[in-house]
Amino acid sequence: QVQLVESGGGLVQPGGSLRLSCAASGNIFIINTMGWYRQAPGKQRELAASISRGGSTNYADDLKGRFTISRDNAKNTVYLQMNSLKHEDTGVYYCTVRIPRYMAADREYWGQGTQVTVSS
Repeated sequence: QVQLVESGGGLVQPGGSLRLSCAASGNIFIINTMGWYRQAPGKQRELAASISRGGSTNYADDLKGRFTISRDNAKNTVYLQMNSLKHEDTGVYYCTVRIPRYMAADREYWGQGTQVTVSS
């Protein structure tokens, strides 16, 4: 089993910054893609950013240039640096990791979510 522990959410003013962290632990040999999803109030969960094991990144269009995803493979941890935050970035942010399995598709695990509120 794999557990994900997220941290770093909170209340921040527009234009401010936050850094989210997500540490994976448990029965892990390697992790493929790691990512962050966000769910704004009243909206569906959507991909914010992802990063492959090799470091290739992917961002939602409205986050490019403001958010940066990174990972530390030695610590099984993924980060999301969020700068120039806007009201519309408010929501719950969920960490996800994909663990490879022998002769089967990757298994995806989710964190419990961390609240980010952008408000003056």
